[in-house]
Amino acid sequence: MRRFLRGRGRARLAVLGAAYAVTAFTASCANLPGDSHAQGIVWQVDNATADPVGDWHLLGVRELLVQWLVVDDTAFVPIAGLQSAANLPDWARIGREPWARNVILGLAGDADEKRARENVDKLVRESAQIARVPLPLHVTGYYFPVEVDPTWTDAPKLGTLLQTLPRPLWISVYDRSNVGGQALADWLNTWLPRDVGVFFQDGCGVYARGPLVARSYLDELSRRLGRDRVRVIAEAFRPSEHGGFRAASADELRSQLAAYRGYEAYLFDGPHYVSNELARTLAPRAAARHGASDR
Repeated sequence: MRRFLRGRGRARLAVLGAAYAVTAFTASCANLPGDSHAQGIVWQVDNATADPVGDWHLLGVRELLVQWLVVDDTAFVPIAGLQSAANLPDWARIGREPWARNVILGLAGDADEKRARENVDKLVRESAQIARVPLPLHVTGYYFPVEVDPTWTDAPKLGTLLQTLPRPLWISVYDRSNVGGQALADWLNTWLPRDVGVFFQDGCGVYARGPLVARSYLDELSRRLGRDRVRVIAEAFRPSEHGGFRAASADELRSQLAAYRGYEAYLFDGPHYVSNELARTLAPRAAARHGASDR
C-alpha cells in the first residue's frame, strides 16, 4: 500500500510537471509571430537533390509538385529506352513524408527552354509514356513541364497536344514581357483546354514584380479561367549580388505568402532554397509545437 501511495504521488507530480510544461509552452507560443502557410512545395529534381528532406510540413505543406521525372533524356524513374539518372530517388520514402501526402508528377521536360519548345511534340509523347510508370505515391495530378509565356508564338499548338495527356493536368505560365494579368488571362483562354490548370510563376524571384502585383495576376486569371484552375508558384529565391541566386529571406517570403492568401501557393523550390532553418523561421509556432512533441 505504501508503495502504491508513493506511486500515486509520483504520478501526481508527473501530471503537475506536464501541466506546467504545457502552460509554459502555451505562454511562449503567445509571444511568437504568426506562421506563414503554403500548400505545396516544388522539387526541381536533379542528381544533387535526389534525396529531398525538409521541414516544409511546418508551413502546412501537404502536396509535392515534382517538376519532372525525365529531363534532358535522363530519367529519375526506371523506364525502358531512357538513360537512368546517376542517383534515383527513393520514391517509397518520399511518399511517406508529411509534405508529400499528395503528389503532382511532372513528366518529360528539358532544362533548356528554347530546346524544350522546339521539341514539344517529342516531350508530349514521352510524357504520355512516363505517366503510366507505377510509383508508390498518392498521385493527384500531372504537370507538363514546358513553361509558357506570351512571347512563345507557337504556344497555342500546345492546346491540341495536351489532349493526349492524363488528367488532372497542369502547366506553368509566366509573364516575361509584363503584358499584365488581364492580357495574360485572355491569351490563355483562347487556346488552353478548359480542363487544364495553371501554375502562375509570380516573378518575385527575378524582381519582375512584387507580391501585390502578382496577386492581381492571380485575380485576373481566376476571373477568366476559374478559381479552381489557378495556383501560384511563390519563387523562394532572389538574384545574388555575386551572380546566380540566393534563397529568399524569411521577410521576403512572408510578404509573398501573405499576398497570396486564399490561393494555393507552392514554394519553388524546397530542396534548393527552403532550408529547415528558413521553414522554422517562417512558421515559429508550428516549429515550437513540433519541438514540444519531439520532447
